[in-house]
Amino acid sequence: MTVASVVVDVKNLSVDHPFDYLVPPEWEGLIEPGMRVIVPFGSRKVQGFVVSLKEKAEREQLKAIIEPMDEQPVLTEELLELGEWLSENTLCLKIAAFQAMLPAALKVNYEKYLVPAGGNPGEDPGYFRELFQNRDKIGWDEALRLVEKGALYRGIREGLLRVEYRIKSKGTVRKETYYVPAVPKESFSEKRASLPKTARKQLEIADFYLEHFHAHSAAELRERFPQFSGPVNALIRKGMLKKEEREQYRDPYEHQAVEPSRPHPLTPEQEEAIRPVRRAIESGEPDVFLLYGVTGSGKTEVYMHAIRQVLEKGKEAIVLVPEIALTPQVVARFKSRFGDKVAVLHSGLSAGEKYDEWRKIQRKEVQVAVGARSAVFAPFENLGIIIIDEEHETTYKQEETPRYHARDVAIRRAQSHRCPVILGSATPSLESFARAKKGVYKLLKLEKRMNNMPLPSVEIVDMRKEMHAGNRLVFSRLLMEKMKDRLERGEQTVLLLNRRGYATFLLCRGCGYTMVCPNCEVTLTYHKVSDTVKCHYCGYEGSAPKRCPACGGEHIRYFGTGTQKVEEELKKLFPEARVIRMDVDTTRRKGSHEKLLKDFYEGKGDILLGTQMIAKGLDFPNITLVGVLSADIGLNMPDFRAGERTFQLLTQVSGRAGRHRLPGEVVIQTYAPDHYSVKLARDYRFLDFYRHEMNMRKRGNYPPYYYLVLIVVTHENAMTAAKIIHQIASFLRGRLDERTIVLGPGASPISRLNNKYRYQLLIKYKRDPNLFPALKQISRLFIKEQTKDGVGIHIDVNPYSLL
Repeated sequence: MTVASVVVDVKNLSVDHPFDYLVPPEWEGLIEPGMRVIVPFGSRKVQGFVVSLKEKAEREQLKAIIEPMDEQPVLTEELLELGEWLSENTLCLKIAAFQAMLPAALKVNYEKYLVPAGGNPGEDPGYFRELFQNRDKIGWDEALRLVEKGALYRGIREGLLRVEYRIKSKGTVRKETYYVPAVPKESFSEKRASLPKTARKQLEIADFYLEHFHAHSAAELRERFPQFSGPVNALIRKGMLKKEEREQYRDPYEHQAVEPSRPHPLTPEQEEAIRPVRRAIESGEPDVFLLYGVTGSGKTEVYMHAIRQVLEKGKEAIVLVPEIALTPQVVARFKSRFGDKVAVLHSGLSAGEKYDEWRKIQRKEVQVAVGARSAVFAPFENLGIIIIDEEHETTYKQEETPRYHARDVAIRRAQSHRCPVILGSATPSLESFARAKKGVYKLLKLEKRMNNMPLPSVEIVDMRKEMHAGNRLVFSRLLMEKMKDRLERGEQTVLLLNRRGYATFLLCRGCGYTMVCPNCEVTLTYHKVSDTVKCHYCGYEGSAPKRCPACGGEHIRYFGTGTQKVEEELKKLFPEARVIRMDVDTTRRKGSHEKLLKDFYEGKGDILLGTQMIAKGLDFPNITLVGVLSADIGLNMPDFRAGERTFQLLTQVSGRAGRHRLPGEVVIQTYAPDHYSVKLARDYRFLDFYRHEMNMRKRGNYPPYYYLVLIVVTHENAMTAAKIIHQIASFLRGRLDERTIVLGPGASPISRLNNKYRYQLLIKYKRDPNLFPALKQISRLFIKEQTKDGVGIHIDVNPYSLL
């Protein structure tokens, strides 16, 4: 008797442990750890993950597994262990950890039905007359529309109705019909000779097959022979052809022509940087390397040489790139070097495309996975290296449960596979650089640009002086002059503004009323094209008012500058300029991000205007000017990382200019020209920035000197949320080490989102053995409030956003 330990898909802390199920005789030897199965749980069927098999059960009466959902495990033994580690370290449910590792296509939908449980409810004159007419089941939501809820529950209690749950998998395999020669070519030729001369279509198709003697798809035959189905079916009956359904991968890059490229010889500096990495690959040491290289120094070439060495050893590689930097240009670089050995995983793909790319990895058809954050879970079984490009990017931290950081997961996987990790950046995170300074990571440096091109010259413009000089435009006189010069020379300009929309808020000058989202305590952004106001947190959208909703006055004014407004001003200043605007609003449609960049690369645009998505991954030869329209936006956020993020963004966007034969220039516009982040970014002085910022972090007890935990409580009622957060604070203060700091509780900076009030407290600690046990207890203590009262308790270990 085989017993399977199964983690069930029920999002409840009280069942966050494996349950034992019998493996039925018909599934003996077929069910393995890492497979998904359907199991009975209470009165319903749910999906579960088999985490282990054993010979003996701890209980006598066990339910049996209903059926497996997979032919082979979707989680390897290493990924199962990683899921346990993820659950332990991010304080999430085990089921959430396992599901986070899989593509969306492998997640399931649960459908709730009512079925007759006995008698004939269809004839019941009271409750169910309209329910079961010519059908054996009805969806729960449809039943509620036809019959009052209380009556349905009475029917269930009285045994007339039964609730059933059906599991529907989202994953679909795309199949294509092929027609294949059913006999060897010689026999095929003999059969062709016996076809009647009147069967002209059959003869044509048979001759085509003799000339191209292999399988042909139905689509190909239809194109060549529009009326092909009748003649082909006749050839099948005569034993010449047979029909096969073959799986077809959905390839998001099938129309992207990629020319194969050869490795570039490394410079002496690159050779020196890669030497320790090569040693770690050969010896199987899970070393973590921080590759600190200025923009344009050739970090990607170093990655590629390391990957080539890994592939030559028959091993596999994962390359993580920030979502916004994962451009077709970046993908093409890896595909041109490693061809069809590369799978790509990012959010721009459809669920089906992502599923197919994931299955290529699972089936060992590829050796390299290039992708955004979740690609760190690619199901490779023989990893030789993991690379995280732009390792400082905050998008590597997931904001929803499980709240993991891809860097931590990569290092954990590397330890399991005994392989190195490379963290690359021109502006490393303070945490990573501090670890490199301490010797926890090994520091590698690239201090020169490729081809010895100089870094762009950077000028700071004080926008206060512009205003005093009478310039009310969003562009300084210097930037306008340089843009005009680039247009005349046929060179390209990139403009960065970290705000989308037309204006950042609407204000009534009569009474001071500001339009705020009805669901969230945040101002609404005005979008001129659609004449609407939108909330970029919850998605609320409404018409822009012509009169003030508070006082009825007509003095509505739009404040702040968004990308739409800048685009409008550009067209007034330079009517002949071709402007490409790139923000979340213009890149919603699938493929639009790629198309806009392709157009700019091909010279169909003179000015690329965008939000921070344009600061990464652009390597275009004709960009010689970068303008940062408002360097202060990020500095005013209530976040201890505000200075670091501003320095990183300014340095990264500056690096887009002058990467090839033409020299580059950068203009940074700011109302805070003396801020250390702005001044040090101008001179590319990362080490000075690091020292300054570390002193501030030390004084404030922030990372990397302290670790953080953020606890946020949400509820529709503000008093309920406040009460729970105060109870949590009292509980923790009595249990934690005296050196651990608990700040708060208080209202979150964004105090209401999606109609829920938010209260939070922040914990700063160095080493506190009591902390994690206490955090685990919190969720259990308030389980009733979470399951029945709708209270949300969100614990974020090492948060990247404190809003």
